[in-house]
Amino acid sequence: MAGVSGQGRRFDMTTALDAAMEVFWRWGYEGASLATLTAAMGIRPPSLYAAFGSKESLFFTVVDHYNATHGRFLSEAVAEEPSGTRLARRVLHEAAANYASTRHPGGCLVISAAVTVSPGNRHVADRLAGLRNQNLAAFERAFQRDVDSGELPPDADPHGLARFVATAIQGMSHQARDGAEVDELHAVADTALIAISG
Repeated sequence: MAGVSGQGRRFDMTTALDAAMEVFWRWGYEGASLATLTAAMGIRPPSLYAAFGSKESLFFTVVDHYNATHGRFLSEAVAEEPSGTRLARRVLHEAAANYASTRHPGGCLVISAAVTVSPGNRHVADRLAGLRNQNLAAFERAFQRDVDSGELPPDADPHGLARFVATAIQGMSHQARDGAEVDELHAVADTALIAISG
């Protein structure tokens, strides 16, 4: 899909979003300057504003782009795995493979891009937290189905299990940012799954 710049020139939207995604992923929302973004995207500031309206609007367009590309493994797993235990196994191991990949910045953009923000950007962090909490709720529903079907014992805590998996995923993201390798994160996933099944 092509976009139109402020001067009437066209640019490839997917290429521009890929470039902006790398910047936000590497430097975070506040660390990604307008100059760095436009240089990476190969456009001038008027073109960015004409196409996206603001840095914040660009960022959330990038988040949607990330979730449709690098991060889509999670939504696909939620849609395809009715069992909480199987969903956890799939997501934890796919997170290990994706978060530690050397083809792009480490970890998860949705987890790392707004860990700390100034008060004026609190709403940006809150919106990302809302996305993460949607995933938490999806895990809780899946674990509740396991309890209802007898796959998990009746005294299992779907909310606690979901929170544990979310914590493991977020921790794996931060570990990947710190240089953890794929095999190390797969080992973390295996340990988390033992804890869930234990």
